[in-house]
Amino acid sequence: MLLKIKRVPTVVSNYQKDETVEEGGCGRNCLSKCCIDGATLPLYTCKNLNKSIGEKSEAPGKFLESLVLGEWEDRFQRGLFRYDVTACETKVIPGKYGFIAQLNEGRHLKKRPTEFRVDKVLQPFDGNKFNFTKVGQEELLFQFEASNDDNDSGIQLFPSIPLEADDSPSVVAINVSPIEYGHVLLIPRVLDCLPQRIDHKSLLLALQMATEAANPYFRLGYNSLGAFATINHLHFQAYYLAMQFPIEKASSLKITSTNDGVKISKLLNYPVRGLLFEGGNSIKDLSDTVSDASVCLQNNNIPFNILISDSGRQIFLLPQCYAEKQALGEVCSELLDTQVNPAVWEMSGHMVLKRKDDYEEASEAKAWRLLAEVSLSEERFKEVNTMIFEAIGLSSHEVAEEEEEEQTSMNSGFIRVHCPSVKEEEACI
Repeated sequence: MLLKIKRVPTVVSNYQKDETVEEGGCGRNCLSKCCIDGATLPLYTCKNLNKSIGEKSEAPGKFLESLVLGEWEDRFQRGLFRYDVTACETKVIPGKYGFIAQLNEGRHLKKRPTEFRVDKVLQPFDGNKFNFTKVGQEELLFQFEASNDDNDSGIQLFPSIPLEADDSPSVVAINVSPIEYGHVLLIPRVLDCLPQRIDHKSLLLALQMATEAANPYFRLGYNSLGAFATINHLHFQAYYLAMQFPIEKASSLKITSTNDGVKISKLLNYPVRGLLFEGGNSIKDLSDTVSDASVCLQNNNIPFNILISDSGRQIFLLPQCYAEKQALGEVCSELLDTQVNPAVWEMSGHMVLKRKDDYEEASEAKAWRLLAEVSLSEERFKEVNTMIFEAIGLSSHEVAEEEEEEQTSMNSGFIRVHCPSVKEEEACI
């Protein structure tokens, strides 16, 4: 059965339109063949960080941070954003979990909703629809790549490097409808026109960016199709928020570990059921394990979201079913009227609200109710986990035994929980 929902798409570029773009020269300095000849962009290369998770590096995260925020501020001063996100109200919702609410009326567009198909996680790239080759070059900040030279001494910044169509660059661009200060998009191999699906190389690039940033308040997120990705062109989102996300504070129970040392846990006492991946003998081990799990979800047509947290040390994998429920008419009108699209940031506990009444009346119970609708049922979550463990080469029988041992330890009064490394902020912004 074909499942569709109607929603107003988030505008991430000033050149994003519903209609298709005519063939030929567009006259607006985009990334397509009509404009790319002679185009240049700064190139930031970081040291290849394929080493043990948590190992201290010489990667100067402040340098990347100053580059991202400096270029982002430049675009802000040039008036490229649709609204001033720094003027948006933010508060911590009272309660045990500390959900964060933001009033972002700039994202509330009075436009005709567009139909989105939500029953297919894997869809082919369609060049006739908006994609990131159609953004204006002024919306791009820099190229980003990891060095292939293990002996490379560190980062390098080249002020002006040609954008080569034959050597498709990975680029960082602004999101013109930002959620927070410094909200950017990481677009792997932009000119290859990859659809929105996880692959090993692209997830590793996102993890390297998080590690290079070396700031636990800089997180990267990913939304699959069917889990509120707006654009079917491979991209990650990222922004700075100097507060802990509720999901980062949630306790977790270890389920198992891979042969490469990646520990896999499940979230406890959190409204969204999900898995936490951390550790590993190297960053690539962690990335490959999560990539294998994500590819499994994609191939089994299960929508999901990813949060890369704690400077790349932890990755949350969150399968969800809200859009499917919405398409089937199983979500109440009260939740639908808020127009909140529960993607990775909302699932992590950062609730972006578009109406003042929703913001003023925000409560822990309401946030929990929304996220509980997003989550898979306990039975379905177990089925999905079995698929994932088989995909990453773990015996479901052995995993069940390990989980039972951990559960026994918990019931006897000893529980291994995820202990956040970020100090909690006491006051709301």
